[in-house]
Amino acid sequence: MARRSRTKLAHHSAKSPDEAAILMGDAVHAIGAALWMSLAMFWEILWPLILGFGISAVVQAVVSKKEMVKLMGDDRPKTLLVACGLGAASSSCSYAAVAIARSLFKKGANFTAAMAFELASTNLVVELGVILVVLMGWRFALAEFAGGFLMVAVLAVLFRRFLTSELVAGARNQAEKGIAGRMEGHAEMDMSLSEGTVWERIVSEKGRTAISHYFVMDWASVWTDIALGLLLAGAAATWISTSAWNGLFLSAHPVASKIWGPFIGPLVSVVSFVCSVGNVPLAAVLWNGGISFGGVIAFVYADLIIIPILNIYRKYYGKRMTAFLFVTFYAAMAVAALVIELIFQALGLIPTTRNAQVAPMTITFNYTTVLNIFFLIVAGFLLLRFLRTGGPSMLRMMNADPKTHESHEHVGHDHASKVIK
Repeated sequence: MARRSRTKLAHHSAKSPDEAAILMGDAVHAIGAALWMSLAMFWEILWPLILGFGISAVVQAVVSKKEMVKLMGDDRPKTLLVACGLGAASSSCSYAAVAIARSLFKKGANFTAAMAFELASTNLVVELGVILVVLMGWRFALAEFAGGFLMVAVLAVLFRRFLTSELVAGARNQAEKGIAGRMEGHAEMDMSLSEGTVWERIVSEKGRTAISHYFVMDWASVWTDIALGLLLAGAAATWISTSAWNGLFLSAHPVASKIWGPFIGPLVSVVSFVCSVGNVPLAAVLWNGGISFGGVIAFVYADLIIIPILNIYRKYYGKRMTAFLFVTFYAAMAVAALVIELIFQALGLIPTTRNAQVAPMTITFNYTTVLNIFFLIVAGFLLLRFLRTGGPSMLRMMNADPKTHESHEHVGHDHASKVIK
C-alpha cells in the first residue's frame, strides 16, 4: 500500500515533457533578457568610457608619480586637495588605485594623503562622471563629485582622531614586505613626460605613445569589473521585482529610507564584488528599485571596500589596518552620502522620478550610435599605436610583481622609456 502511494505521489509530482519544455523556455528567455539588458547598457555607456579613459590617459602621460610623492608629504587640507586632484587624474581601476596608493606610501607619501588619492582615483575620475550623466543625470554626477570631496574631509577628521602612529608604523612595516596584490606592475610604471609644455608633451611622438599605452592598460585593468557590473545589473533589472527592491530599501517609509539608504548602499556594493565604473549600471538599477538618493551615492563610493580589495589591504597593511580602513571608509562614505542627500534635498536637486536610463529597448541609429562609432575609431587608432610600440610586453607586466622584471624603483619608467623612444 505504501509503495503504491509513493508511486502515485511520484507520478503526480513528476513534470510532463511539455511542462519541462516550458520551464526550460522560461529560463532561456530570462537569461536572454538579462544578457540583452547587459549588452544594451554597454552600448549606452561605451562612448563615455572611451572618452573618460582617453582623458585619463592624456593626464597620466604628463603627470609624474615621483612628483606625486613630493606633493603628498603631509595631511594638511591643501595637501589632501592636491592628492584628490592627482587621484582624479589617475586610473579609475580600483585595484590599480589601491596598488598605486601603497607604492606612494612606501616612497614617502603621507598615509592619509595616499588614502585620499586612492578614494579620488575611483570616485572623482572623468569617466565615472560622464557615465553617471548618461545613465542617471547630471544631479547624480554633481552629488558624486561634491560628496567625494566631503568624504575625503570626513575621512581626514576620522584619521586625525583615531589613526595612531603605531598603526601607521605597523602598516608601513607590512607594506615594505612587498606582498603582491593586483596591478603591482601597473602601480610601478611611469611613462609620463616632463620635457616641454603640456601641449608639446601630448602631441609629441613619445606623448602619443604613452597616451596609447595608458589608454589600453586602463581598459585592460577594468574590463572584468565593467563586464561583471553589466551582467549583475542586467540580471538585477530583469529578475528582481520592484517590490523586492522597495522592501529592502524601506521605500514605503521616506524618513527611514533616507537614513537607511547610505548605510545599506555600501553593503550591497561589498557583496556585489563590483568596483570602479562597473558599478554605475547597477546603481541605476538600485535607484529605479527605490534606494534613496544618498544610498546611490554611498553605493558608488563603496568600490574600495569590496571583499577582494579588503583582502588586498590585509596583504598590504596587515589585519589591524584593514579593519581600521573598513570602518573609517564605511563611516566616511555613509556620512558624506547622507549629508549630500540633505543638502540636495534642501536645494531641490533630488530627482522626483525614478527613470534612470538603464538600457534602451532597442539599439537604433541615434546620437549614441554616432558617438560610439566615432570614439571606437579613436580607440582603434590608440590600440594600433599600442600594438606597434611594444604595448603587449607592457601589458604582461601589469599584474606581475615588479621585482621579477627590474628593480622596484625603475621597472615601469625604464621599460616605458625604451618603448616610447
